[in-house]
Amino acid sequence: MIQPSILPGFMELLPEEQVLFEHVKQAIEKTYQRYGFWPLDTPAIEKNEILFAKGGGETTKQIYHIEKGENSVDQSLRFDLTVPLARYVAQHTSELSFPFRRYHIGKVYRGERNQKGRYREFYQADVDVIGLDNLSVINDAECPAVIYDVFRALEIPGVHIHINHRGMLNGFFTSLGIRDALEVLHAIDKLAKIGADAVADLLEMNGVNPKQQEEIFRFIGLTDDRPAEERLEAYAASLSDDAPGAEEFKQGWADLQTIIKAMQGFGMPKEAIVLDLSITRGLDYYTGVVYETFIEGYESIGSVASGGRYDDLASNFTKQKMPGVGISIGLTRLFYQLRQADLIRPKKGDYITALIIPMSAEELDFALECVHALRKEGITVQLYTETGRMKKKFSYADAEGVRFTIILGESERKEKKISLKNMESGEQTTMTLAEAIDLMRDASGRGNE
Repeated sequence: MIQPSILPGFMELLPEEQVLFEHVKQAIEKTYQRYGFWPLDTPAIEKNEILFAKGGGETTKQIYHIEKGENSVDQSLRFDLTVPLARYVAQHTSELSFPFRRYHIGKVYRGERNQKGRYREFYQADVDVIGLDNLSVINDAECPAVIYDVFRALEIPGVHIHINHRGMLNGFFTSLGIRDALEVLHAIDKLAKIGADAVADLLEMNGVNPKQQEEIFRFIGLTDDRPAEERLEAYAASLSDDAPGAEEFKQGWADLQTIIKAMQGFGMPKEAIVLDLSITRGLDYYTGVVYETFIEGYESIGSVASGGRYDDLASNFTKQKMPGVGISIGLTRLFYQLRQADLIRPKKGDYITALIIPMSAEELDFALECVHALRKEGITVQLYTETGRMKKKFSYADAEGVRFTIILGESERKEKKISLKNMESGEQTTMTLAEAIDLMRDASGRGNE
């Protein structure tokens, strides 16, 4: 006999947890929709020439290749949702309106080392705005505002968006005489994980001298406790307009101020926006604003949503310039983290409001009538028709997490009434079905959906 099991690195939930996962997913999707992003779904399998268009590296080692016959196209499971988006906008440019606003919630696959909270099959939930030739920085402000609203919908307080600007950093590094800004960005990105001393060693390995290191650590706030805004204003004032990197630095700082102001205009409180000059995002394609999202008191979880601006999304697939900005939630990992931190939990009656229990076969017609009437009113209801003692039936109701049971016996059938039992309080009352509908609506906070 085969032992039933799944592969390591894949998530499978019991019904109660799956309902909670769907609640989180739906909260994200409804928020994305409210902001006017179009839904998009692309195939889970893409051609290798599409997936590897930007070269190999570590990604190629994590790809799940698909084998299908001798003459089939080389193909693999997608490892993120960004490459399929790049292919999609390049393929359908003439059919889309720009700026193109899309959201995509779907599974991706990476053969990563199996560890807690990291999965080989997982959901990502992305929003992106893609422009044609150019794209206003106001879009850079709306993406983090969407994420802030997602966590507000999930009733998770203390969410902060940490924000920085890669273009501004590049200008700063140029002003210091640093040629390879990308390696410096990669080193700073590791600061929270490996500490300042190890970052200093990495910088030295990449040719950054002690004086340059000192300026970098002062700039990002390690050795200067002034607010980030003050440090930036002071540095901008010290740069002459014709100094190396000055134009890029000052333009990036001006854009960042515009973005932060617009984030507040989109409804984010000022205290939820953190100007953090140590946030760089390790991915090479970011060129402007970058974001990381943290929950106050749970910083050890790490960033729960991240993203930024990229100048040319689809350069491997089209000659047209397509700048974009986006932000992504690793939904499967986020769900695991929120559950581990007990920030979300299943609630009784969240999925099934009522269970109808007819006492005998004579009540079945009345039971079916009640089921139809409740579902017509938008109330989630299940009919229990199995035989057995009442204790067994109530145990089933408990296991299903229903909020109410509706008991139908001979007297209820004759009087066209029901006995409604609140499974939490244990209180049981006889009433009309219309009265029960009103009571259940009030209890669940649902109207006639």
